[in-house]
Amino acid sequence: MSPTPTAALAAALLLSFAAHAGEVQVAVAANFAAPMEKIAAGFAADTGHQAVVATGSTGKFYTQIKNGAPFEVLLAADDETPKKLEADGLAVAGSSRTYAIGKLALYSTRPGYVDAQGEVLKKGSFQHLALANPKLAPYGAAAMQTLKALGLEQALAPRIVQGENIAQAWQFVATGSAELGFVALSQISNPAQPATGSWWVVPASLYTPIRQDAVLLKKGEGQAAAAALLEYLKSVKARALIRSFGYEL
Repeated sequence: MSPTPTAALAAALLLSFAAHAGEVQVAVAANFAAPMEKIAAGFAADTGHQAVVATGSTGKFYTQIKNGAPFEVLLAADDETPKKLEADGLAVAGSSRTYAIGKLALYSTRPGYVDAQGEVLKKGSFQHLALANPKLAPYGAAAMQTLKALGLEQALAPRIVQGENIAQAWQFVATGSAELGFVALSQISNPAQPATGSWWVVPASLYTPIRQDAVLLKKGEGQAAAAALLEYLKSVKARALIRSFGYEL
């Protein structure tokens, strides 16, 4: 039996859709791993393009990109690294834009341990305080700014344990290696896996705003999938998802 005209048209459209689908290599800041997993799924369903995602610290990605890593898009945890890449000629000039504004939180797996004002930091009833490497990760830098603003930088320095990125800092707290940790609010606010324990959302006045920028890298210039992903991040669907993880827009 020959296919009906409608079925034939649908098949042709699917073949055309697949023929134009592409793949984009994306470097994603560790704090944005969970939202990006959902965004990548929606991106594939809605556009046919595939986002191949690597997550890690923004500082390390900068070094890797300078050394020729094949990434086509960077979703950074700051707004400085994309601008540096543009200045270095490794990203398309003028392509960076803010896709999210991150928030810092002090977290413990123990319910009731972290109070609503973060006074637990001053009580000193803990041995270890986890945070991301401030030289590589903007959330780590924000954590150090917070401690400095509170006058606790020197007093708590011996108790600090550093993760390479915010995902590792989270693991230190989640596994009990550290009683407390500065993490991204998005790690606590995952709609699919809401955190248990206690936390303090650090007032934004205590650290420089974490403006997270996306940028089109030179290796992605002219690539349809790379351009489509950057456009998709602006969509109503993607923006609603980003907001659901506790980010501001």
